[in-house]
Amino acid sequence: MTQIRVLAFGVLKDRLGSEALPLALPEQATVSDLLAHLSSRYPGLMLKGIAVSVNAEYAGAAQPLRDGDEVGLLPPVSGGAGQSDETAPRVTGPSEGATWLTRDAIEANALIAQAKDGADGAVVVFDGIVRNHTRGRKTLYLDYEAYEEMAEKQMAELAREARSRFGVRHVTIVHRLGRLGIGETSVLIVVASAHRAHAFDACRWLIDTLKKTVPIWKKETFVDGAVWVDGEPFPDALHVEASDAS
Repeated sequence: MTQIRVLAFGVLKDRLGSEALPLALPEQATVSDLLAHLSSRYPGLMLKGIAVSVNAEYAGAAQPLRDGDEVGLLPPVSGGAGQSDETAPRVTGPSEGATWLTRDAIEANALIAQAKDGADGAVVVFDGIVRNHTRGRKTLYLDYEAYEEMAEKQMAELAREARSRFGVRHVTIVHRLGRLGIGETSVLIVVASAHRAHAFDACRWLIDTLKKTVPIWKKETFVDGAVWVDGEPFPDALHVEASDAS
């Protein structure tokens, strides 16, 4: 038998629990076999549109599972990434920026100032903040959670790709975790470049891609209840449909 650990996030955590779930599967079992097993064991479990990770890397339905693997069940994500008390920023170069997760308030002005350099013609900023309403319901606060090891890897890779794809010099990405009040910054992206068009394009691509691929989820608490926020669908290359497990 193959012994694995299953981690559930977001809305799936409410059904499977917050602790790692140990499972024994037949030898040579795949991600698809795992999803089939979970669908049978937990009738009604919503696996449609999810992505799956194996050891903090996205995995396809046919990927084999091995003893000791840690498998993440990832509903569509919502949010970005930042620095926790235990995690230092991932600095990618002397002036290239950094990516991290945090449970502390994000000091936007200081990070913007640090991004500037004499070679730059533009600094473009995306500052995502907590608003006080959603679809006519009054919001009290948000709670963000992440698959932290995987989120840190994904954020660092996004920054590297943005610098390469758009030719920008500096990328900083920081995202809050934990409870956030109205008006607080949840995600900050700072892009510095010699040319404004490159900085604008990179910043937009970063936030749009982050919201689809970085494993961070948010729960919104209203005056009349709380819900896990529906995330944007994963790119086709990442999600594993429930039909793959049938």
